Amino acid sequence: MDIKYKITKLKNNSTEEVNDAVSVEEPLEMNLRYNLENKWHIENITITMRTPGNDEDLITGFLLNERIIENINQIEKIEKKGDKVGDYNINNTVEATISNTNNLDIGKIKRNFITNSSCGVCGKTSLDAIEVIKDEKLDISFPKINKEVILKAPELLINQQSEFSRTGGIHASGLINHHGEIIAAREDVGRHNALDKLIGFATKEKLIDNHSQFIACSGRLNFELIQKGLMANIGVMIGVGAPTSLAIDLAKRFNMTLVGFVKKNSFNIYTNKNRINL
Repeated sequence: MDIKYKITKLKNNSTEEVNDAVSVEEPLEMNLRYNLENKWHIENITITMRTPGNDEDLITGFLLNERIIENINQIEKIEKKGDKVGDYNINNTVEATISNTNNLDIGKIKRNFITNSSCGVCGKTSLDAIEVIKDEKLDISFPKINKEVILKAPELLINQQSEFSRTGGIHASGLINHHGEIIAAREDVGRHNALDKLIGFATKEKLIDNHSQFIACSGRLNFELIQKGLMANIGVMIGVGAPTSLAIDLAKRFNMTLVGFVKKNSFNIYTNKNRINL
């Protein structure tokens, strides 16, 4: 979703007034509905700034990646709530009803802050609040990806970014197989939202094959993106930008292959290079 703004553009030492497409950023309140001791409860678990669209995929991926649910079958339904509001006449509240309430600890999982679109973990009070611990490390034997597929992944991803071509102000995540085919892709102003949308959609549609696929991200790779990939058991993650130190440490800890600075003829492998056929 984008909107036109009138701007003054400088080019070749001359200016002109033009209409420029800008990506829309709107808050989304994510609520959790659950039954505890025969009583229904509704709790707000987070508010995030996102690009409107695919909100059901976003909350699905968020619930999976934060380990609020263990599998997608624990979501009974997802509904948009409230009136359509604002300049764009959209719903800014989404509610998921879940069935797994036996070990539900709202106090532990609730994010009592507003995330922003550039940093999904800004405002969390400790590393313990960020990190969702996996029980097992990833199997190092798969997937096997040829270097040629890695090199063309950014182009594959940008070809799926319909809004980026109009605005230049949006991130994307894509699920790609070892043949170099895009399985699914999602866009958002926030890197973490784009990945939540992708994983939510791909899990719902049963598209993920950990033995032959990897995830490509349009920006830099930070701790939270790697965490989300790990929750989906993705063995290889690549980005066109740089990884952070925490991202590298987390990938190394759980046997993920992390590739950064992917260009047309170069990339850097930071962890577990044996998955890449060089």
